Amino acid sequence: MAKIPRTKSNDHSAQMSQTRRDFIEAQTGVALTHTGHYSVPEETLEGNIENFTGVAQIPVGFAGPMNINGEHANGEFYVPMATTEGTLVASYSRGMRLTREAGGVTTTVIDDAMQRAPMFAFKDAREALAFGSWVKQHFSSIKAACNATTSVGRLRDIEQHAVSKLRWLRFNFTCGDAAGQNMVSKATKAGCEWIMANYPAPIDHFVLAANLDTDKKHSHLNSLHTRGKRVVAEVTLPRQLVTDIMHCTPEALYKQRQYSNMGAMMAGSVSNGAHFANGITALFIACGQDVANVAESSAGFTFAEITPQGDYYFSVTIPSLIVATYGGGTGLATQNECLNVLGCSGKGSVNKFAEIVAATVLCGDLSLGSAVVSDEWVSSHERLGRNR
Repeated sequence: MAKIPRTKSNDHSAQMSQTRRDFIEAQTGVALTHTGHYSVPEETLEGNIENFTGVAQIPVGFAGPMNINGEHANGEFYVPMATTEGTLVASYSRGMRLTREAGGVTTTVIDDAMQRAPMFAFKDAREALAFGSWVKQHFSSIKAACNATTSVGRLRDIEQHAVSKLRWLRFNFTCGDAAGQNMVSKATKAGCEWIMANYPAPIDHFVLAANLDTDKKHSHLNSLHTRGKRVVAEVTLPRQLVTDIMHCTPEALYKQRQYSNMGAMMAGSVSNGAHFANGITALFIACGQDVANVAESSAGFTFAEITPQGDYYFSVTIPSLIVATYGGGTGLATQNECLNVLGCSGKGSVNKFAEIVAATVLCGDLSLGSAVVSDEWVSSHERLGRNR
């Protein structure tokens, strides 16, 4: 088959995107009429995509307003959600109304770490153990080598995990406003090069990554130890408000929560929540995040109580929320507009964005859970979610 047209100079241009659309049409007989209509300046896409040919247009709706009482996000926000699933924006807006009238969602970022986990192999377990002790003794030098590669990334600590004669070093970094996967890869490589140059005994084998960081896939290690931001969103809902807006009682919601916990346990699910991935994916697409990170970010925990006053306390914890307000797709035209709507495009805004994502997830889980309990789940999708 013919190769897709490319040029080493000025490949991100209107001319080259048109050339590729013409090529695809000639090869397949399908005209890319809508794909070729966009407002994004082609030259801004270098570093974001290869073989640029056009744009996949996804509808964006705004949910809200949502009230947040966070350490970083405070006030009311209109939340951009890119989705093709009818009912989704309406459902999140309903949850946002409920929490807003209850006084808002309280949000807290409780941990921050991005990893790369190189693996070192030795002749036997004792040599691997000795290596681990040496790494602890020389942490400051390894840290200096890592930090020299980046102006914002900082090595926080190195966890160690051993099996047989193998030892993984889980390098934990803070990364400023970037998600940081590429940043920590470069920094960890520099740290490992220092180790290889200075360790006084033989190392049989070294590899920069051997799946312990579980990049773009779920792991219980990341749920326990954090990958990205670990964020909690919580709210206490007055009994009458739940009854008036959600058409069910706190007791009914709490009973359903216990059933859902058991169902998640039986299924071996990575989350006991209702649909973390819906809100996270919609926000990620709208705001220029790496959508593949939904694999880690959508794994989480919900917790509920009925208070002595008969109100409903509800929280979500997202242990591996990987977000950025700098780098990647965050600077692209439409994505940057959506971040600007949230006030999250400037320096030092990544934790604010993380809190907005967590609060959005909470509102969506409350709304869906209430719809199931009040028997409005199917009827709402019939009314809003069918493309007739």
